[in-house]
Amino acid sequence: MSQPEPTPQPLRSIHTSNLPEILDHLGISVMVTTYQAGRLVMLRSQHGLLNTHFRSFDKPMGLAIRGNRLAVGAATSIWEFHDLPAVCTKVDAKANESAETPVTHDACFLPRTTHWTGDIQIHEMAWVDEELWVVNTRFSCLCRRSDTYCFDPVWRPKFIDRYLPADCCHLNGLAMRDDRVRYVTALGETNEPGGWRANKRDGGLLIDVDTDEVITRGLSMPHSPRWYRDRLWVLQSGEGGFGFIDAATGRYESVATLPGFTRGLSFAGPLAFIGLSQVRESAVFGGIPIAERELEQRTCGVWVVNIESGETVAYIKFEDAVQEIFAVEVLSARYPELVNDDRDLLAGSFELPDSALADVPPELKDERC
Repeated sequence: MSQPEPTPQPLRSIHTSNLPEILDHLGISVMVTTYQAGRLVMLRSQHGLLNTHFRSFDKPMGLAIRGNRLAVGAATSIWEFHDLPAVCTKVDAKANESAETPVTHDACFLPRTTHWTGDIQIHEMAWVDEELWVVNTRFSCLCRRSDTYCFDPVWRPKFIDRYLPADCCHLNGLAMRDDRVRYVTALGETNEPGGWRANKRDGGLLIDVDTDEVITRGLSMPHSPRWYRDRLWVLQSGEGGFGFIDAATGRYESVATLPGFTRGLSFAGPLAFIGLSQVRESAVFGGIPIAERELEQRTCGVWVVNIESGETVAYIKFEDAVQEIFAVEVLSARYPELVNDDRDLLAGSFELPDSALADVPPELKDERC
């Protein structure tokens, strides 16, 4: 006799009262992935309240946003979505059928392609011109999405001498500068299968892709390098750290220490939006400083930190089902929607080139479908 399916844990959260106001003031929303819970979370301000909107994916991790395109890296695939604002009227109509307070969407992402990569342990991703670059953690390299192959390798650290599906150095993060990939983070300087695990406490490094030279060593499980306001920022995840790299010395300078494993970083104005994971004692996280804190001193959520003062100005804490965060990305839309399972909406919404739209009857264009 088959066992009944377990009841899913609730996806609850608590937040500071000023978080919706911050999103409203900046004109943004925040997209968050949690591979552990299999969700893409959209943090949106709705009439002064915080709306947490979930979409299901198979172990979502990396996010890449450029113009009207959004890519989501999943367990064995990459999903690409396009923002079609004209579809927002349809989404509004459906959402407001039973809503007490009407909502107005200003972005609607619909799926365009799904590319099957195999299990390459997709981590961070970025658009480089028209190409999507991916941190391929399992093969210890940067690669491009390919129309022909599972992936197209384009760079690997000089201490990696072959393409081996063995996660040798746990390459995980990338930073764009001048519209190209310039910096990456890894958890170990090793060519051996799984070799990074031997010194994960302080074996992390940050590498300049242009020169193939290590800029900084001795980091504790670094993630999410970012070039912002003429500084190279990075998360020293194993210590719950957020800081930057001193350009003269290559040293890590701390800005804030937060109550969780820091991973996922995006900026808006003077604010950094930082993902925190609770992390439990395990083969992956055991032996690092953050895991030595009491469990109740570690949390999961998104922290908002002033980059000039290091002060925490707002946060959202996830409870129950969500314990780990991977990506955090600011989106320049106040109330977006992402559609990946509404068959009727997907079947009746079309994206055509401008040359073809000229021959579409006006009444259909007016309906924006």
